[in-house]
Formats: sequence, structure tokens, C-alpha cells
Amino acid sequence: MSTDPSTPEGKDTVEQVRAAAENAGTVVGGSAAEDADAVSAICGNIGWVLLLVVLVTMVLLAIALRSVLLPIKALVQNVVSIGAAYGLTVLIWQDGFGAEALFGAEASGAITFWVPLAAFSFLFGLSMDYELFILSRIREEHDAGRSTDDAAIAGLSYTGRLVSSAALILFLAFIALSTVPVIDVKIFATTLAVGIALDATIVRGVLTPALVAWFGRLNWWWPGSSRHR
Repeated sequence: MSTDPSTPEGKDTVEQVRAAAENAGTVVGGSAAEDADAVSAICGNIGWVLLLVVLVTMVLLAIALRSVLLPIKALVQNVVSIGAAYGLTVLIWQDGFGAEALFGAEASGAITFWVPLAAFSFLFGLSMDYELFILSRIREEHDAGRSTDDAAIAGLSYTGRLVSSAALILFLAFIALSTVPVIDVKIFATTLAVGIALDATIVRGVLTPALVAWFGRLNWWWPGSSRHR
């Protein structure tokens, strides 16, 4: 088939071929059919996997930060960060905006089925590391007696350069990976590079301290605790 199996047209073609083969009493093989089966297997269980990830992350962050609101905020910010990375990747590699200029390659017209899941695994872990690093320092400053606003400023001033430096190293590493001639790897590396850049600058550098300052005393609410400022 001449159409990428990941596109809607390609999926329709695979389904039509399979229906015709089933009527003839046979089955369909090949990479297109294997990709379709892989997508079905992954998407069939993705809801339970994401639910488990959310629950475990919530519990661990709540215990580490002694807060109910901060873990929820961290998860919402991760959704924003990863969603923005997906959107820009689709814009570049599926819709073709900038693929030729930035990477010297034509847009694929579709995102390889394994890229979103693999990118989610990387970006969720990395962005949550940054978030926990920043929030832990803010929590320490607050426990030391600072107000929420002052704790947010002090926490970001201590951790900002470290987070930015780590993100820059990873960003450059994935930009280098995007120069390989394999389109699937280019798409994957682009997603990671864009996701890390957005997360370290806009999400962790701006939204995290801004939301902590905005929520004020609500950040530190914890069942059974009476100390909030």
C-alpha cells in the first residue's frame, strides 16, 4: 500500500483488506497489519496504565511534599507540557510546518504509533523530576519560616539554574539525535527536545512558582495539620 498505515486513509485500507481476507477465509500479515495490531494492543490498555501512573504519582508526591494540592498541580502541569510537545510535533511532522527548514526532510504526514507513548514515558519522568526538585526546595523554605511568596522566590532561585542547565544538556542531546536519517527517530527526538524546552522554561520556570504564589496557603493544606501561611 502507498499510504502510511498510521494515517486515517491507511487505517481504512488495512481494515478493508482484512475484511476482504476474512471473507475469503484467510488472514493478513505484513508490517501494516502488525502496526494496526500494536496500536490496538497499546490503546486497549493505556487507560489503566495512565490511571495507575496518576495514582502512584499522587500518593508519592503527597507524602513527599505533605500537600494535597501540589501533586494535583504537578500532574495538571505535566498534561499541559506533554500536550504542547505533542501538538508541536504534529504541527511539524504531520502538518509539515517547518520540517524541511528545520530538519531538511519532508513531513511524514503521520506520527509513528510508538512515538507518543515512548515520549510520554521520557517526558513524564523528566518533568516530574524537575517539578519535585523545585517544589521540595520551596517546601523547605516554607518550613523554615518563609511566607509562600518568599518561599517560591527562594526555591526557584536555588533550583532554577540547575534545572535550566540539565534541560539544556538534554535538549541539545535530543537535537543531535534528530539529525539521524531515520524519520521515526527524528520525530521522537523532536518530541523530546520540544517537550523539555517547553517544560523547563514556561512550565517549571514560570507556571510552577506563579501557581504556588497564587494558591498561597492552599499549597500547604494537609489532613491533620494546622500550620498554614
